[in-house]
Amino acid sequence: MPAPTISTLAELRASGWRSRTVKDELRANFTRALAAHEELFPGIVGYDDTVIPEIANAVLAGHDILFLGEKGQGKSRLMRLLPRFLDEWVPYLDIPSSPVHEDPERPITRAGRELVASTPPERVKIAWWHRGARYGERLAPGTKFADVIGEIDPAKLIGGTSMSAEDALHFGLIPRQHRGIFAMNELPDLDELVQVGLFNILEERDVQIRGYPIRFDLDILVLFSANPSTYNRSGKVIPQLKDRIGSTVQTHYPRERDLGVAITRQESDMDLGGEFPVVVPPFMEALVEEISRSARASRFVDQASGVSARFGIANYRTMVANARRRAIALGEKPAVPRISDLAHLKASAVGKLELDLMGSHQMTESQTIDAIVADAIAKVFAEYVDAHGLGDIAEVFAKGMRIEVGDMLPSSHYAKILASVPEAWNKAFEVNASDDEAVRASCVEFVLAGLWATERISRVEKHGRVSYEVRTR
Repeated sequence: MPAPTISTLAELRASGWRSRTVKDELRANFTRALAAHEELFPGIVGYDDTVIPEIANAVLAGHDILFLGEKGQGKSRLMRLLPRFLDEWVPYLDIPSSPVHEDPERPITRAGRELVASTPPERVKIAWWHRGARYGERLAPGTKFADVIGEIDPAKLIGGTSMSAEDALHFGLIPRQHRGIFAMNELPDLDELVQVGLFNILEERDVQIRGYPIRFDLDILVLFSANPSTYNRSGKVIPQLKDRIGSTVQTHYPRERDLGVAITRQESDMDLGGEFPVVVPPFMEALVEEISRSARASRFVDQASGVSARFGIANYRTMVANARRRAIALGEKPAVPRISDLAHLKASAVGKLELDLMGSHQMTESQTIDAIVADAIAKVFAEYVDAHGLGDIAEVFAKGMRIEVGDMLPSSHYAKILASVPEAWNKAFEVNASDDEAVRASCVEFVLAGLWATERISRVEKHGRVSYEVRTR
């Protein structure tokens, strides 16, 4: 919707517009959306019964909010969705020299008050501010007091302005977000001096710079995000600031695998159609999500740091990309991801896990990823494949059978190599009854990898190929 055409204070007053605070504005619009049973936070999956009710309570209570959770739990996305509950447009005094979007009926600067008091309403110019610009965000590391609160402007002092005068100030991000929302990410990494400034804003809604208490009646909603391991560490956040945050909303990873799969599918935002379409079997989607879940339970990973949803999303994209690369190279359609495609996950997984360096079982990141993938394969395999008949397959391998698979082998290869192991072929058919060669190839690799992960057969990797054979004890 375009901005309203009202351009003077007289027209604004005649329109019936009424001033209200940011928190009143949010509360009213949120209440309307709640009563209409609208989707409150589009794109947010798995929080309907946990996180979203807590946000609703905080908004209705008029609280500043801390989003507390490990990385990759959607904290920033939730904060960035709150401006949708602001009015689409709000009027402000059109003062070219002012860095603040002044409420026409409640100006907070000297220039704004003087304009309204000394100028006829029909000559006071009004402009309009869209809600998309009423949200500001900052990452705490490296942030200085001047960045978010403000600083004395030396140029103005040279020009003769008193240091204690309002005109001497250069406003930071928070005063400039007056009548909007300001979010500070990774709060515990914020310098203590800046935390004191934020405490003063939360407590008194005023700005103090270099000891000069120049009061502004700031109208702002302040949001924070933090990781529990650092937020709860003594000395990282000053107690006075913690005490002034109205509500703490705890986020979490998907409680169920299916929710994780839905999030990964949504956030990966990959076009699986096109000239070389991709079909992802359900067990491969489940496996990518289970890799993330296994990482979150692994003793080799620092659980205080968390395993971001971005870990699973990046792995999913890599798996799909390698399947499509194979299809392009071999001229196969559709492309169907296989277990051998997961060999390329290290490219997307390395750097996204924080290893537990204090544990007694130290491994490299690459070894940790291998162990996590094996654990995930074993869990998903146990759900998809009936254990009955697996002993027969292991017996065939015990007689000297050796099968080689690889991410660049054509799908037709699998039907040929398994002609002598009909039991494995039958098991693959149980996983997915498709007659498509590419789907069957994926199923065969899943069965073989599951036998390996459950220690029924062994696996040898060499030059990009994987050989499954008898396990020597």
